[in-house]
Amino acid sequence: MKALRKLLDRAKPNFRPGGKFSALESVFDGFETFLFTPNTTSARTGAVHIHDSIDSKRTMIIVVLALMPCFLFGIYNTGYQHWLACGEATRPFWPMVLYGLLAILPRVALTYIVGLGIEFIVAQIRREEIQEGFLVTGILIPMICPIETPLWMLCVATAFSVIFVKEVFGGTGYNIFNVALVARAVLFFSYPAQMSGDKAFVATGTALGYGPVAPDGFTCATPLGQIATGDGTQLALTGVDGQALSWWDAFVGLIPGSFGETSVICIIIGAIILIGCGIASWKIILSGVAGGLVMGFIAHACQTPLYPASMLTAFDQLLYGGFAFAIVFMATDPVTAARTETGKWIYGFLVGVIAVLIRTYNNGYPEGAMLAVLLMNAFAPLIDWCVVNANIRRRRARFTAK
Repeated sequence: MKALRKLLDRAKPNFRPGGKFSALESVFDGFETFLFTPNTTSARTGAVHIHDSIDSKRTMIIVVLALMPCFLFGIYNTGYQHWLACGEATRPFWPMVLYGLLAILPRVALTYIVGLGIEFIVAQIRREEIQEGFLVTGILIPMICPIETPLWMLCVATAFSVIFVKEVFGGTGYNIFNVALVARAVLFFSYPAQMSGDKAFVATGTALGYGPVAPDGFTCATPLGQIATGDGTQLALTGVDGQALSWWDAFVGLIPGSFGETSVICIIIGAIILIGCGIASWKIILSGVAGGLVMGFIAHACQTPLYPASMLTAFDQLLYGGFAFAIVFMATDPVTAARTETGKWIYGFLVGVIAVLIRTYNNGYPEGAMLAVLLMNAFAPLIDWCVVNANIRRRRARFTAK
């Protein structure tokens, strides 16, 4: 490490103003700060600043680590679902893991190349340092999309969300909507056949030439897709092999679904990491789960064949689809969520209520978590404004009462 530090120190003058590569100063700075903690401070004008140990880089890395259980399980589940779709009698562990790895790596790589490429270019134009926000966004986008989403679609959605949702607002920390969810929204509204939930969320072809091939014409909907397209007379959810799914299958995550969203166990592990490190708000997570349970209970109590999803119990609403993943990793985004303590309770509760409300009473869209989070992103500033002004009025009333 000392040799690398010396190498960077020797090269640094070439990237400073007046150096041969001064146009790439932000690129060098981003690379250096990724490898080493900066030894400079913000006290450039003689002012005194106090810093804690958590900066944006550490925050992003902790979030990525919290995503790893879901990511690793998604690798296995992708191979597992593919072997089921192919009708294989034996399901060897390591070949399934290798298949899932080969299926997801190109998607993660292209997402990072496109997103980071845009951020590097914008940083050069603005003469600003490169932010670390896309470290999380780059892995979230492929995790919340079907594994069979074409690579070019992921590239288009990533470029659109980074440019029009993040950079035009000023970059990391200034966006009002969750960048990864907007990428998914772009895919859903532009290419609904690949994102609606009616299509199989398992890879039916080979992964870079590896693995068995599913029979021609193979199709299988996700559990929520099966409910939305059902006749409402019965609730019988099946996997890609035609076998009935249990609540335990959904809890573990051995069901069809977007790559990183199926395992509630892994999502809970991620939530514990985020809360334990002080990154995510437990108030948003707890209130979001409460909102989903309340709305799920009301919908189930008023179940009707016109809306088949109302036949799901409140507990099932938490297990299927992207509800749990959205509550833990999307709704808690500190940039787009409510920031006041009371506002966090209101924000999270409404995310849970609206997610179940959309998926239950809109048969054309079996997954409501994405739209619920994006909608509440728009209302988060209003919630905080109302909370702050309510506090001001209460304090003013106490002051005048004296």
